[in-house]
Amino acid sequence: MNIAVFASTRGTGLQAVLDALHDRTLADTSLAFVLSNKKNCGALMRAQSAGVQAYFIPAVRPDGTKKGREEYDRECLEICHRHGIDVIFLIGYMRLLSRPFVAAYRNRILNVHPSLLPSFPGMDLDVHRAVLAYGCKVSGCTVHLVDEGTDTGPIVIQRCVAITEGETPESLKEKVQAEEKKAIVDAIRLFEEGRIRVEGRQVMVEPNVPARQDSAGEG
Repeated sequence: MNIAVFASTRGTGLQAVLDALHDRTLADTSLAFVLSNKKNCGALMRAQSAGVQAYFIPAVRPDGTKKGREEYDRECLEICHRHGIDVIFLIGYMRLLSRPFVAAYRNRILNVHPSLLPSFPGMDLDVHRAVLAYGCKVSGCTVHLVDEGTDTGPIVIQRCVAITEGETPESLKEKVQAEEKKAIVDAIRLFEEGRIRVEGRQVMVEPNVPARQDSAGEG
């Protein structure tokens, strides 16, 4: 399976993917490239350090005018087609995808979000502040398929963390990020093994049936 990662931030979740590829946890997956709208973000640096192709796609034209969302996404889509990408993972990617891009990779774009959706959509520390302000006893992360909405696609995986007395947005973020790393790798593995089936809003995970091995000398 050939995947791409789109990222805009430090790349802590990307590192989990790189580690899983290195130790063969993801034995049948290849990371073709990492793409970012941020020139000097940590994700691109991690990719380059790992020998993975890194693309920076600026959001402005050479004359300084801003690209439209569909124009920007056409550039990204061309790169995906060139590399024969099967699945795209958004890990801290701070752009909303256009409808044509989502349509081109329907049910093959994953996003990781730092709360238990559909509660607390949004971004980064604002999510954790909102969780704590509401008085929640648990939080967590969600890996979901990307649709035309914002954090509204069908849910693939959720992982929970307990919220303790004296929790801060920063400490909660650290807890959730630890679970995000596991959820990202688990979600990629499900796609790698061909175990995902989507019916409307429901994501069905097919059982993992080991391949049959005939005993030597049988017959």
